[in-house]
Amino acid sequence: MKNIVITGFMGTGKTVVGKAIAQRLGRPFIDMDSAIEQWAGKPIPRVFAEDGEDRFRQMEAALCEKLSEQQGLVIATGGGALVNPACREQMVANGTVVCLACHPSEIVRRLQGTSGRPLIDVDDPRAEIERLLELRRDAYAALPWHVDTTGLLPETVISEVLELAGVITLPVSYPQGSYDIHIGTGLLVHVGDALRSAGIPAGTKVAVVSSPDVVGLYSQRVRADLQASDYRPIACSVPDGEANKTLDTVASLYDQFLDAGLDRSSTILALGGGVTGDVAGFAAATYMRGVRFVQVPTTLLAMVDASVGGKTGVDLPQGKNLVGAFKQPSTVVIDPAVLTTLPAEEILSGLAEVIKHGIIGAPGLFAELQKPDGDLGSWSQQIGAARLAWALRVKIVIVEEDPFEEGRRGVLNLGHTTGHALERLSDFSLRHGEAVAIGMVASARIAEKLGRTSAETAVTIEEVISAWGLPTRCPPFSTSAIWDAMAHDKKRRGDALRWVLPNAIGRVEITHDVPRSVVRDVLRSMGAQR
Repeated sequence: MKNIVITGFMGTGKTVVGKAIAQRLGRPFIDMDSAIEQWAGKPIPRVFAEDGEDRFRQMEAALCEKLSEQQGLVIATGGGALVNPACREQMVANGTVVCLACHPSEIVRRLQGTSGRPLIDVDDPRAEIERLLELRRDAYAALPWHVDTTGLLPETVISEVLELAGVITLPVSYPQGSYDIHIGTGLLVHVGDALRSAGIPAGTKVAVVSSPDVVGLYSQRVRADLQASDYRPIACSVPDGEANKTLDTVASLYDQFLDAGLDRSSTILALGGGVTGDVAGFAAATYMRGVRFVQVPTTLLAMVDASVGGKTGVDLPQGKNLVGAFKQPSTVVIDPAVLTTLPAEEILSGLAEVIKHGIIGAPGLFAELQKPDGDLGSWSQQIGAARLAWALRVKIVIVEEDPFEEGRRGVLNLGHTTGHALERLSDFSLRHGEAVAIGMVASARIAEKLGRTSAETAVTIEEVISAWGLPTRCPPFSTSAIWDAMAHDKKRRGDALRWVLPNAIGRVEITHDVPRSVVRDVLRSMGAQR
């Protein structure tokens, strides 16, 4: 259990908030200034007066090291404790660190009549506060999460800090570096913090790419947070839907980027579903030979699949994702709260990918989805950071092992060989998750027919998919049309199609030796026409 560390300048509310959170969570509370006073046997003003500030900072550093070796604490630091880079790294390594901020005039008001503040025991406290804040600006900016307490009631600050304390951060490594996936309720108003933690400099132009529906729901909120974090947000628009995942849409983004004056130091932020992420990511990979890219997915499908791993691209009339590039994001920010605004069919489309991850490498997650009392509404409300992280860890392990899809990463295409073909034949009226659900049933039946999985496994996969209201029957396209559509899939090897077949729940294989006759028979048994 990681520590919760609350830091920031004096007068921002660290002790009040820390005590309340510790009491609410039933955790020990440590006020570092009080602990140092006990250690020194005298008040802090006397430590400063008799031993000097250097000695006080030494004691602070020693206490930071000691506390960072413990777990389950709520810690309120002194205002300058984490200015020391070593202390900052120690606390961040073993805790969620939230920096409280406040306007200087409000700090002056809060500190009026208080004592024991040697750093502002001067003729002009306001000027000294502003001077110290400027000195500490970079150190505070280097901290992961921030809450401005100016004008907020303590209960509001407590709620925000508790939300941030629940954030799960998953690191992802690739050959040229790494990035973090941050998952937590309320993170949509902390996107600026995530960019800062990823090393994106303040003042950077950030193109926020969204579809019209997402603009109305979230774009203004994200752009306001970016502006408050000293970034320069620019609204850019793309049409939604797979039919618009084209080179023409990418070209329209290039025009918007040029009109906004974006250069190689700029950042492209995809705010939306998988189509938005794919198109914006491909634009980021190719605009001026590549600019920084950030993913903020707003659909379940994008959260558990499209936003992670660096695959971007667009469709051609002949097939899906035939033009693309690997473009790793600088960071990924996932806020499960946005799922409450999605229609049921969008949740289902994403749930198909969650089921897929369970089949590939998370039997425990798959078992959760087998529960007979499962209800789509309640499950989507309760999915939270933990379940998203569970599904994402499956993909992270695989993409770290095979970042450029040269081998094992192909297992993530379970259900996609058939699924992509059905999407194309339906002119994309069939949602991606729906098509993948049908494709997973087809793969399970093919595996059973080839003796590579048990009848029980194939039936279980189909039953779970069906229980959640996802389709398991093939639309009445002809088997020859489906086969021809599969032939344009970029995953084929020569004339052989690549199939991902489940051997058991939690174990799949990649093969290229599935006979066309077996595919034809399985598709016909599922409703395809001759």
